[in-house]
Amino acid sequence: MEYRYLGQTGLKVSRLCFGSLTISRLQANLPIAEGSGLIGKAMDRGINFLDTAELYDNYEYIKEAMKGRPSGSLIIATKTYAYSREMAEKSLRKALDGLGLDHIDLFLLHEQESELTLKGHYQAIEYFLRAREKGYISAFGVSTHHVECVKAAAGWDEIQVIHPIVNTRGLGITDGSIQDMLKAIETAHNKGKGIYAMKPLGGGNMSGSFRECFDYVLGISHISSIAVGMQCQEELETNVAIFENRPVDPEIEIVLSGRKRRLLIEPWCEGCGNCVSACRQGALYIQDQKAAVKPELCTLCGYCAAKCKNFYIKVV
Repeated sequence: MEYRYLGQTGLKVSRLCFGSLTISRLQANLPIAEGSGLIGKAMDRGINFLDTAELYDNYEYIKEAMKGRPSGSLIIATKTYAYSREMAEKSLRKALDGLGLDHIDLFLLHEQESELTLKGHYQAIEYFLRAREKGYISAFGVSTHHVECVKAAAGWDEIQVIHPIVNTRGLGITDGSIQDMLKAIETAHNKGKGIYAMKPLGGGNMSGSFRECFDYVLGISHISSIAVGMQCQEELETNVAIFENRPVDPEIEIVLSGRKRRLLIEPWCEGCGNCVSACRQGALYIQDQKAAVKPELCTLCGYCAAKCKNFYIKVV
């Protein structure tokens, strides 16, 4: 496994980052033992970087996976929607307690959009900067689906790491093309920002050509690591092989290439509309008093599921 420094943070991360959204209740909803076991197997394969978020509600998986392992063997990045000091403090405490740690490697503001949203979250930013000074976190950053946020973050000294969408078709980028995003990433990289990418398969929409998709993002020199969602050992072994430039079991490759994920909306949906307002891609709408999806716009992030009080929606 290849490792690279994440900008100027001092964190040396594996090129393959374990994207843990897929094991959580918003998607596969794996049993704790199965999900934590998969994380453990990933660590055994040399993956030392894991991406999570408060929204994913999966800290227990990660805590279980780290039991009996040396301190610092897994670099953890988590994310929060906090915009006030109080919310930021609550998020940090929840992460520390949930993971059973006294320190988080990387804390990010989740789904930032522009200079304006960064300024609107500045109370939280100030809190995390103080937490960094006190040793509760090592580095601070933002995740985003927006080119404008990458451009803005490049000019903020407070922001050390940027976590943007990068894939061949630009799926999920809300305000520009993949070329626009790559240009912004290059500028941010040249200013010392650490970059780790998300959704190289467009949320699973391009899983039929996963090898080409991974090769594309791996070929971008400004990106230190790539967060890839994994929910079974076959996906883990295949991804590790590709990232290590080794042959993939052809039978497994055929199976994975043919796997199609989708957003499932149960027929007993009540049509409350909470999922619609949560979708940043404009992929959800209400039809006949039930939620419906436009597959061509859906990135299969599963964030809408977190807004469904009855769990009638999920990625399968």
